[in-house]
Amino acid sequence: MRHLLKKWTDSLLDWLGVESAAHDTWESWVALGLVIAATVLVDQLLRWTIVPGVRKVVERTRTKWDDRLFSTRVLRCGCHLVSAVLIAVVLPVVFEARAAVREAVLRLLNVYLIVSIFRFVSAFIYASFQIVAASPSWQNKPIKGLRQTAQGFALLVCFILAVSVLMDKSPTILLTSLGASAAVLMLIFRDSILGFVSSIQLSANDMVKVGDWISVPKFDADGAVEEVSLTTVKIRNWDNTIVTMPPYQLVSDSFVNWHAMQLSGGRRIELSVLVDMTSIRFCTPGMLERFRKIRLLGDYVDRTEQEYARLNEAQGAGADDSPVNRMRQTNLAVFRAYMMRYLQEKTSARHDMKLAVRMLAPTDTGVPIQLYFYTTSIYFVDYVQVELAVFEHMLCILPEFGLRVFQSPSGDDLRAWTEALRAAQAAQAAPSAVPPPAGPPVSSPVSSPVPGAAAVPPGSGSPETTASASERAE
Repeated sequence: MRHLLKKWTDSLLDWLGVESAAHDTWESWVALGLVIAATVLVDQLLRWTIVPGVRKVVERTRTKWDDRLFSTRVLRCGCHLVSAVLIAVVLPVVFEARAAVREAVLRLLNVYLIVSIFRFVSAFIYASFQIVAASPSWQNKPIKGLRQTAQGFALLVCFILAVSVLMDKSPTILLTSLGASAAVLMLIFRDSILGFVSSIQLSANDMVKVGDWISVPKFDADGAVEEVSLTTVKIRNWDNTIVTMPPYQLVSDSFVNWHAMQLSGGRRIELSVLVDMTSIRFCTPGMLERFRKIRLLGDYVDRTEQEYARLNEAQGAGADDSPVNRMRQTNLAVFRAYMMRYLQEKTSARHDMKLAVRMLAPTDTGVPIQLYFYTTSIYFVDYVQVELAVFEHMLCILPEFGLRVFQSPSGDDLRAWTEALRAAQAAQAAPSAVPPPAGPPVSSPVSSPVPGAAAVPPGSGSPETTASASERAE
């Protein structure tokens, strides 16, 4: 075969009017150019004929994995590999007589062949991982990092082989020298190595995958995972900003993955309101009668009153006994029962998950009443609407039970108190222009509109003067 190729090459050069390539002349370089041109032509013919033909065949099959395995990229890299093998067979014949030039050309040719093999292997790895990613068991898993790791390993092997060919040394010698400089390599490729290990951990432990909603407060990340690669994890926040971080940060630091919540079908809601402690009291018969008219509380009030009546009777506490000795309902307990019924019947709360209306530890700002439940509205917009509706209803319904929400005084409150105090002081200082009406004197004092102000009877200067006048009248 070798002699046949040389004969064809010499015949082609003679036909072109060039002397044989065996002579130590520039004609060898002409032959080299002809070989390269022929190789390029063969490569183009393969790309124009083989690639479309194979694609038409695989597209007609019922299976889908062959569409990715025999993709256009893989077929083109295969055509380049065939051209590299062809030029590796033909080109040495051209420089048969020139040993020095032949040695250099063969080294470059071997490097080109190694690079072509690497490109084909890289394309094949990419297509294989695409097939694996399409399977249900690997759906939305961080497979990109594993693919990049495999391609990086192939690139490392290609680099070692290419350098060993150019240096005309064994690859083991190069690996030995690389082992001696392992510390430097670890420093240079630190992120890639950590990313490789982290990608394996993320995939093996199923910690995060593409499409998951995660929160990483350290990086101000709160959104959906778009990509998990060897060196970066890309997260799209809900405000459409992109946050990138190294994968090993997810392994070394803590983060919140909301995917389990989405799969459960219930999202937790925690609402708290501070109730003024001075508004908590025992229920009067009038309050109980009013609570009975509330549809959600009618049976609760009656059942609780009957239970307390039995307990009071068992303990010997009568209706005229002190409230300390009798069991009575409080407006706060009735309110908690109402909110429990409201969450169960009027909202989208999950009954198979935790649902509670509880009182937390009192503070200097009031008694916290917390609603703890799970709603079926797991998506953000629906979730917010449910949360707001429940909170607004709780604030509006509190006065119906005689309860007040604690709120620090605002500027309007202080202004109203100041105006009321000034009005009271002005009313006390100004003389009465209207004579008192005929009839018995009014003995009950008039309460001041301002808390803490003295109660003064109308038409009188001071309490002492009023008391003296009464004694004289007696």
